[in-house]
Amino acid sequence: MKIGVLEGDDIGHEVVPEAVKVMQAAALRAGLVIDWQPVPIGRRALDTLGSTLPADTLSRLEQLDGWILGPIGHQAYPKIPEAINPHPILRKHFDLFANIRPVRSYPGIASVHQNVDLVIVRENNEGFQPDRNVVAGSGEFRPTNDVTISVRVITRAGSSKVAREAFELARTRDKRLTVVHKDTVFKLGCGMFVEECKRIALEYPDVVMSEAIVDTFAMRLVMTPQKYDVIVTTNMFGDILTDEAAGLVGGLGLAPGLCAGPRHAMAQATHGSAPDIAGRNIANPYAMIMSGKMLLDWLGRKHASAAAIDAARLMEDAVGQVMRDRISLTGDLGGTSATSEMGDAIVACMAG
Repeated sequence: MKIGVLEGDDIGHEVVPEAVKVMQAAALRAGLVIDWQPVPIGRRALDTLGSTLPADTLSRLEQLDGWILGPIGHQAYPKIPEAINPHPILRKHFDLFANIRPVRSYPGIASVHQNVDLVIVRENNEGFQPDRNVVAGSGEFRPTNDVTISVRVITRAGSSKVAREAFELARTRDKRLTVVHKDTVFKLGCGMFVEECKRIALEYPDVVMSEAIVDTFAMRLVMTPQKYDVIVTTNMFGDILTDEAAGLVGGLGLAPGLCAGPRHAMAQATHGSAPDIAGRNIANPYAMIMSGKMLLDWLGRKHASAAAIDAARLMEDAVGQVMRDRISLTGDLGGTSATSEMGDAIVACMAG
C-alpha cells in the first residue's frame, strides 16, 4: 500500500504522526507493508515552496492508494493567490464523492447518548456548496445589492455513486439504510436523489432501505440515535447532520471521517486545526487515528487485502480498549495525558 502523509496545519503536526504511528503498528502485526510518502500541503508548504498546494502535490497523490490529510487552517492564510484552501480541489480532482462519517459512543466517555453506533454517508461534490457544484465560477451570485442566489446541483451520477457506497457499507454492518431528504419541498432535486437511491436498492435486496424527511430525522437523531445504522444524504444536509450527530457522543474530537472516490480515499478528521492549542501536545488524536483506521479498511475492501482489513480491526479494538478503560486519555476526554501518550497507549494495547 502506498499511503501519503499530509500533516496540514497547527495540531495536524501532532495528531497526524500519532495516526501514522498507530497505523504502522497495526500494519506490522497484520503483515501489511505500507510505503509512507510525505507530501507537502498547507502553511508550511506555502512558507517553504511558495504555495499551500504545490504544483506537484496532485501528481504525487495520483500515484498513491490513499492518504491522510491533517486539518487545514485556511482561514488564517494570507490573502494571496498562492494561499488557497486545498480541500475542495482535492475532493473534486480525485472525485472523492462520498464523505463517510461514523458516530460512536463509548461507556465512560461523557455524551448525550450511549449505545450509539451509526454512520452518515454524505454526498461530497455537489449540493449547495459553491466551491464544489460548478466547474468554473461560483455557485453563488448577487445580481443586485439586495438579492443573492445560491445554486444547488443534484445529478443522477452523483446521487447513484454515493447511494452505492452507502449500500455497500450497509451490507458490511446491520444491513439497514436510511435515505434522508426533503422531496416534499425539493421535488426535483431531492426527488432525483431518492429516485437513484431506490434504483440502486434493487441491486441490494439484502439491505432494508427506509426514508426520512430531513427535519423529522434531525429531531429523531437527537432523541433516539440508537435506531439508526447507515444514513445517506445530500451534501448540505449531511454537513449539518454529521456535526449534530458528533455532538451526541462527545463532539468533533470523536468525529473521524473518510472521503472516498473511485480510485483513492483520504482520511480526514472532521475537526479543525485548533491553532489555540497547537504545539502543546494536548490535542485529542482519536478522530485522526480512527480516520486512518477507516482508510485501511477501505483500502482492504477496495484491493481485497485481508491484511489491511485485519490492521483496521486491530486499530479499532485497541482504540476501543483505551476508550473503555480510560487509559491515557487527553483532557477533553476527561484524562490528563498528552497527545503522544494516548497514541502510545493504543499501540501498547495492540501489542498486549
